[in-house]
Amino acid sequence: MAIWFAWMLAGGSPGPATMGIAGTAMSAGRPSALAFSLGILAGSASWGIAAALGLSAIMLANAWVFETIRYAGAAYLGWLALKALKRALSSDGNGTMGIPHRGSYGRLFIKGALIHLTNPKAILSWGSIYAIIAPPTATPATLFTYFALLYAGSIMIFIGYAFLFSSARMVRTYQRAQRWFDFGFAGFFGFASFKILTARLQ
Repeated sequence: MAIWFAWMLAGGSPGPATMGIAGTAMSAGRPSALAFSLGILAGSASWGIAAALGLSAIMLANAWVFETIRYAGAAYLGWLALKALKRALSSDGNGTMGIPHRGSYGRLFIKGALIHLTNPKAILSWGSIYAIIAPPTATPATLFTYFALLYAGSIMIFIGYAFLFSSARMVRTYQRAQRWFDFGFAGFFGFASFKILTARLQ
């Protein structure tokens, strides 16, 4: 149970997925945020199932595959940092939290999926969680039971963000302190990009 709550806290911490959902909910409304969230959940499920099948270990053994995804993720985080900083410096108090995404429901779903598929944190989280909670003799059925429990937590977090940040009260709260939020997001995304670029594979 402690591992499950830790997984929930990690999933709900600021990152490209959660901030993308928040920004989309506040700028485009709940339906768009839900479409974006479902894309993120699809990407998360892909890595979760891959890890359960052992494919993440195979990918990590071929370093060039992971490195390509890692640099793509770092570049994207750097872009998010610059975007948040630009918004903070030109803030007029009418912006939205996080990183807004727009488009049709289909495009938002694809954007959400791509964010999670190129997020090294998602790859490593799913790849390591089974090693933490599963015994060496775990059967495929046991691993997929773990997947179902962890994925249920991810659903609660990402769908919850879509509902929470599409409320009028949350929009008003954010707009009162928008500039400081955006400075914080710029620092977070910039630091995350730096950590990904300087991380060493074990």
